[in-house]
Amino acid sequence: MPKLKTKRSAAKRFKVTGTGKLMKMNANKSHILTKKSPKRKRRLRKAVEVDVTNAKMMKRMLPYSK
Repeated sequence: MPKLKTKRSAAKRFKVTGTGKLMKMNANKSHILTKKSPKRKRRLRKAVEVDVTNAKMMKRMLPYSK
C-alpha cells in the first residue's frame, strides 16, 4: 500500500494535541475589527478544539497525526 499524503491545507490549519485532539484558531479575527468588542477580540485569539462532528474527517486529512 502506498504512503498516504497529508492534506497540506489541513496541516496548516489544525494542530494535534498530545492526547490526540485537534485544535484550530477562531475565525472572524482578520478584518472589520472596529465593531467587535475588546473582550470578543481577546477570546478570538485563543485556539479552540475542533467539534467532534468534524474531527473524524480532519483526522483523515492528517493521516500521520496521533
